[in-house]
Amino acid sequence: MKKLHIGMNRDMSSSFLDLRMANRHGLIAGATGTGKTVTLQSIAEQFSEAGVPVFATDIKGDLSGIGHTGKFNDALRNRARDLGIEPYEPKAYPTRTWDLFGEHGEQIKASVKDIGPLIMARLMGLTPTQASVLNVIYLMCEKRNMPLNSLDDFRDALSYAYENAAQVSTDFGYVSPSTIGIVQRGIATLENQGGVQFFGVPEFDVRDLMQTSDGLGVVNLLAAETLMSSPQVYAGFIMWLMQKLFATLPEVGDPEKPKIVFFFDEAHLLFQDAPRQLLVTIERVVRLIRSKGVGIYFVTQSPTDIPDAVLSQLGNRYQHALRAFTAKDQRAVKAAADTFRPNPEFDTKDEITTLGKGEALVSTLNSNATPSMVEVVKIRPPRSHIGPVEGHPPAPTPKPTQPTQRHHGGSPAPSGSLPGDYQFLKTAEVLGVLLIGVLIGVGLTLIMT
Repeated sequence: MKKLHIGMNRDMSSSFLDLRMANRHGLIAGATGTGKTVTLQSIAEQFSEAGVPVFATDIKGDLSGIGHTGKFNDALRNRARDLGIEPYEPKAYPTRTWDLFGEHGEQIKASVKDIGPLIMARLMGLTPTQASVLNVIYLMCEKRNMPLNSLDDFRDALSYAYENAAQVSTDFGYVSPSTIGIVQRGIATLENQGGVQFFGVPEFDVRDLMQTSDGLGVVNLLAAETLMSSPQVYAGFIMWLMQKLFATLPEVGDPEKPKIVFFFDEAHLLFQDAPRQLLVTIERVVRLIRSKGVGIYFVTQSPTDIPDAVLSQLGNRYQHALRAFTAKDQRAVKAAADTFRPNPEFDTKDEITTLGKGEALVSTLNSNATPSMVEVVKIRPPRSHIGPVEGHPPAPTPKPTQPTQRHHGGSPAPSGSLPGDYQFLKTAEVLGVLLIGVLIGVGLTLIMT
């Protein structure tokens, strides 16, 4: 039975994760600065050692060190010795970096068609009524063999629907010209957030993530520094990736080890303000994808960031310290404590607020799929470099694209004309110049008299 070493319990026994239970998903939670990223890195290393590929979103570049040999100091060596890790030698792990914008890694692309109307509506922040128009547009493109790869294709489809609204409404469902205008403005927003680079072809193949190198699972890192300035695009990408995996990978039941493991940082963004239909879809994918050999680990500050229907699917828990400065914080601490199987040796609620850096409350699934009693665990230190590698470049803000010259109603703007908002600004600018001229003329007249 293959197990991953997590760290050491207070009674000096070792804490393990049964590799056969790793596809039952997990949660890494805790306040900022309590060691969540280092815990993620340590677990990812061991998955790699077991030949399991890993995909992790690298929000601040802190995981870039996993591909570089660690630089050990006395504190790290002493901790490893105290945890019974011998020999403890530095090591680099095979990595592959991806980037939705193609700036700091290999390009990831997805077509507008593949993203689907549900996730696209979330990306644009549409209401359910507005989102229903997307279903009509997608159906129209499918039935009429219209391309729907890039944002330009999407805009052209909207223009066609606007100009042929009566016929489209008869054939596929009612489309409102005003709603088409809202969707077009949503496209402009996505363009300004870097969507031009992400939406298109050739489409990303999720099987490219499932690679090994010399027996080690490749650690795929999504360079997400720039992406986090567009949280809706980030959340949409993660949702699409989970759905893509579910649709692509074959059923494997309960394998001896996962086919691939995902770590999604800032997981609260997936669920924040998400419509009910989308939450149901996410819950279904999380519940069923384990039979495809996929383990999903959400990384966030508090378990309360995750909906209960999803939280109940996360069998392996790593809870770092939480702070309890307010009544809301105290409720979050109690909620986190209640998710664990109690240990009679200590009060879980009290421990959460007193954990030191690099310590966590840990409960994993036993071989019979029941959760172990919660333990206070000192997490084993990584063997690779901890923190960003020297010279890891900060990601620049994506360059906004030129605003598309179209009327809000959806039809193309005549050559040389400006959309309504820009026409208004241009008119205001002219009036402002005329007003200044009048005031100067009045002033000169007063001086002369």
